Amino acid sequence: MPLFLAERDPGAAEAMDDPDCDRRTLYNTYRQFRYVNAALSRTRSVWRRWLEPAMRDRSRTYSLLDIGFGGGDIPLKLAEWAAKDGYKLQITGIDTDARAIEYVRGLRRPENVIFRHASTTELVRNGERYDFVLSNHLLHHLTTDELAVLLREVVQLSRRQALMVDLQRSDIAYALFSVLTLPFFRGSYIRIDGLASLRRSYTFDELRRTAPAEWSVQRLFPFRQVLRYSHERGR
Repeated sequence: MPLFLAERDPGAAEAMDDPDCDRRTLYNTYRQFRYVNAALSRTRSVWRRWLEPAMRDRSRTYSLLDIGFGGGDIPLKLAEWAAKDGYKLQITGIDTDARAIEYVRGLRRPENVIFRHASTTELVRNGERYDFVLSNHLLHHLTTDELAVLLREVVQLSRRQALMVDLQRSDIAYALFSVLTLPFFRGSYIRIDGLASLRRSYTFDELRRTAPAEWSVQRLFPFRQVLRYSHERGR
């Protein structure tokens, strides 16, 4: 249990959430997400531990929804790993921020990755379904009521599994991130927003108490946790 960060701070402001923030700095932040996520998000572990084992039939095409794609690096990495491992995976990334859509328009992407300006509510309304639903560093941005709505919609959108990866609030994580990022990521919001995100994030016990009973919370070293829902009992 944290001491310095004993209380969650859901009101901690993140600069990139400001619609009037500097566009160049925001785009630098999107661009640098790929380095932070490659080092810390553990998406590769999520792929190996949960996603790949659930894709047992290489002859069929699976679908995955990534909620809040930000800089678009995680959908692109998932597409790369799927191709290397011989799986057919259609990936849809959605984001409610039009600036993220503008940014990813300049990225090179394979045909099996699409980005859309949309919300989960719209997708539910359209009756869309995906084999897998994924998010990275989204949960701590939401109020308790918003989180409850999102999780209900994610259950409706997913056929097999939902994996919501987020930070785990920790004094050690805060101190390490503060020191190790100090010389890097100039001209972006990575450091200041990362520290705010850690203050806003849940501890393991807090997330377990907040999530509905049918969701499980699992630790993901270092300082990450996965809120997971499976439509396949026992998996």
